[in-house]
Amino acid sequence: LVADELDADWAQIRTENAPADASRYANLAFGTIQGTGGSSSVANSFLQMRKAGAAARAMLVAAAAQQWQVPASEITVKAGVVSHAASGKQARFGELASAAQQQPVPQEVTLKKPEQFIYIGKADMRRVDTSGKVNGTAIYTQDIKLPNMLTALVAHAPLFGAKVKSVDATAAKAIAGVVEVVQIPAGVAVLAKDFWSAKKGRDALQIVWDESQGYKFNTAEQLSRYQKMAEEPGTETTKSGSIKAALKDAAKVVKASYNFPYLAHAAMEPMNCVVQLTDQGCEIWNGAQLQTVDQLSVAKVLGIAPEQVKINTVFAGGSFGRRGNPYSDYVVEAATIAKAAKNRVPIKMVWTREDDMQRGYYRPYFYHSLQAGLDKDGNLTAWLQRVVGQSILAGTPMAAMMQGGFDPSSVEGAAEPYSIPNLSVELHTPNDVNVPVQWWRSVGHTHTGFATETFMDEVAHAAGKDPVEFRRALLKDHPRHLAVLNLAAEKAAWGTPLEKNRGRGIAVVKSFNSYVAEVAEVSVKEDGSFSVDRVVVAVDCGVPVNPDVIKAQMMGGVGFGLSAALGEKITFKDGKPEQANFNTYPVLRMNQMPTIEVYIMPSEENPSGVGEPGVPPIAPAVANALFAATGKRIYELPMGIKV
Repeated sequence: LVADELDADWAQIRTENAPADASRYANLAFGTIQGTGGSSSVANSFLQMRKAGAAARAMLVAAAAQQWQVPASEITVKAGVVSHAASGKQARFGELASAAQQQPVPQEVTLKKPEQFIYIGKADMRRVDTSGKVNGTAIYTQDIKLPNMLTALVAHAPLFGAKVKSVDATAAKAIAGVVEVVQIPAGVAVLAKDFWSAKKGRDALQIVWDESQGYKFNTAEQLSRYQKMAEEPGTETTKSGSIKAALKDAAKVVKASYNFPYLAHAAMEPMNCVVQLTDQGCEIWNGAQLQTVDQLSVAKVLGIAPEQVKINTVFAGGSFGRRGNPYSDYVVEAATIAKAAKNRVPIKMVWTREDDMQRGYYRPYFYHSLQAGLDKDGNLTAWLQRVVGQSILAGTPMAAMMQGGFDPSSVEGAAEPYSIPNLSVELHTPNDVNVPVQWWRSVGHTHTGFATETFMDEVAHAAGKDPVEFRRALLKDHPRHLAVLNLAAEKAAWGTPLEKNRGRGIAVVKSFNSYVAEVAEVSVKEDGSFSVDRVVVAVDCGVPVNPDVIKAQMMGGVGFGLSAALGEKITFKDGKPEQANFNTYPVLRMNQMPTIEVYIMPSEENPSGVGEPGVPPIAPAVANALFAATGKRIYELPMGIKV
């Protein structure tokens, strides 16, 4: 975006993370908060970055015009070179940079028209940070090494809500390399000269836990409770027509229910953070997602001003929402350890994979109950969808995002965007479930997209109609949805015959203002095992700024969503998570990744997100494909690797 308006040489472009300063670097989609989330980066940056590039270009031209004593209107800029054809004078940006800084910053700039773009929308624009991630030179939090730094591991309570009753650290302190043991609100931290010493020290701690306030429950009990809640009307979040009368008058009523587990974020780099306390305040190295929130949270814990919290943002080895915690939980934990420690040295707090999966935050557990009514001609006349699950926002610093007393993220995407004359979406939000939850890549659409799109498929078959044709009739007032649906169906050769035991399924979901349709092709073997062979993706994300990134994000979204669809779940027994590492929480393997084709819709609409929208359609597309191949419907995720 900057390079295009600046007419810079792409080969000379480098990126640098901004310091934490919301006054200059706020995400305009969030107001005065610096951070990334909700697939907002390009949508927020599109005009902001282009205006910055155009302003810098104007200042370089003005500096050249002043030095060369020629009219600015006669100066051209191309590939990082400023030229005046008549005099033969030219200079690279670096030669003019100091003089350009002295020029007034233009308040109004003329931006390029789309036909003038040299980088925006071009298919061969590769990311400038890729090589470092491939060759190992990119710096992540785990790579940070500071003089005299200690590594800290925390022993967390075995139950959410439990606290330390007593601790005997004698054996832990006797471990070679262990320097200190400190108690903090989250548990007991062992500080050592290296990770393994800290790990052995933590294992040697003798802790008695006070579990009187611990949250004890079993997943089976939770399901039973949610099922009973779904039998009763909930808070109506969407309504049109008269759902009760429409279901009563329907020629045919279709019913289904869906069960969605807790999910871990399972980032390849577990939570970690480096903290250095100084006389000036606090310095942090972290793969930050919400710098402003982290600044405020750490400042409160340390009793200093937010501007005294310096954050060095480094690459994050995966986040998917986890590092954008409303409480800055693991960052605050690191700062609390540094504050409690006697040694005023840098502290690198590291969570193990087991810590990350068993003591972190999850995508909430959800249950959906649906009913649909069809008239005698097979037209969809009624849709009732009851959703039960924890709120991500209620009671958190982000509670201002609640709407009308309910959490919109719990129902976003439910029954959308179909034109149904009698529609009701209802929500039950249990407020006594004390499992920590937060956003997970594509948030509510992870479950509403599946429930809506698989049920829509089932209703289409009950009406005796092709799933694509059935959707087309309901999307006649939604041209962008309809366009991606048609494009995906066309590219996947929808309607053409497949071999025996193979099937196609389709799903279309709008999330984060982007429209994505996906067609999945599956093959089922004699023993019921299956493979996802091919996925065709059609995406409308407005002006396609970088097609290479769009394709990569769509492919990554398919892989991420397919991983959750096939094998990921967190279940609880007596209040404790039963999964701890990738042996019990299986993520997608290379040999399970399908061939993916991505087709980008041309558009002149403002650009929207691509980080999350590729995720929601894949699970329902696969489930619908499995029905086409086997005649069996899937009502629970993960669906496993056999039908």
